[in-house]
Amino acid sequence: MGAVMNFNRWFGKGWLTLGFAFLYLPIVALVVYSFNDSPVPNSWRGFTLKWYHALAADNEMITAFVLSMKIAFFTACASVILGTLAAFALVKYRRFAGRTLFSGMVNAPLVMPEVIVGLSLLLMLVSMQRALGFPERGSLTIWMGHLLLGLSYATVVIQARLQDLNPQLEEAAMDLGARPWQVFTLVTLPMITQSMLSAWLLTFTLSLDDVVLSAFLSGPGSTTMPLVIFSRARLGLNPSVNAVATVIVFVVAIGVVVASYLIARAERNRSLEMAAANRAS
Repeated sequence: MGAVMNFNRWFGKGWLTLGFAFLYLPIVALVVYSFNDSPVPNSWRGFTLKWYHALAADNEMITAFVLSMKIAFFTACASVILGTLAAFALVKYRRFAGRTLFSGMVNAPLVMPEVIVGLSLLLMLVSMQRALGFPERGSLTIWMGHLLLGLSYATVVIQARLQDLNPQLEEAAMDLGARPWQVFTLVTLPMITQSMLSAWLLTFTLSLDDVVLSAFLSGPGSTTMPLVIFSRARLGLNPSVNAVATVIVFVVAIGVVVASYLIARAERNRSLEMAAANRAS
């Protein structure tokens, strides 16, 4: 029996190790080769920082990176706000006119190919531009497309958290005289903050690396970083692309670490408050 348990334990650890290696070894290789002195990606010729110096002088890549970060930031913020409202409506209001249609429209971008979504948005925006003269394809239209996709993901994440909440807490707050907006801001919102932060990180990442929607909705002077990398990859990747990818990896890693710390601290504080409340009662 003990031998079987040891085998199962080591077998599980082995598969877990292989899974992490499959996921993260390519990223490690990318970071390592960003310091490679050779212009050939698979040939190591020594350590160098020249590709980072080349990246610092690459105005096209820097401009595209800054644009991608701006679009991703505003996409994440808007997706969390609208996703919270949509999730709240779907969870707290079980019956209202058009609920089924609303739920289907919110979840449609999750199952629909991005090519179809991008083409549909392009046709709509072209029609609007011919009729109204607005909007022209650029950073605004890219943001609109990313928001459409990010809204769906944020709604799913926050909706799952809202469904797990104990409704008695909100009912107790209303019994004590709290108004609906006070119940939401003082009771519901603190309990879904972690899911909102998770949704923000998810939609930020989705927007930052999106290629398909950006390709359909971009215009002159509004090329995002993934589009620049994709266009260069067709002609042969320059190692400076490894450098910008490494910078993004570190930026995202720092964001994940900070978010994980904040989530863990909030969870710990909430546990302490609940324990103190139980002792007081």
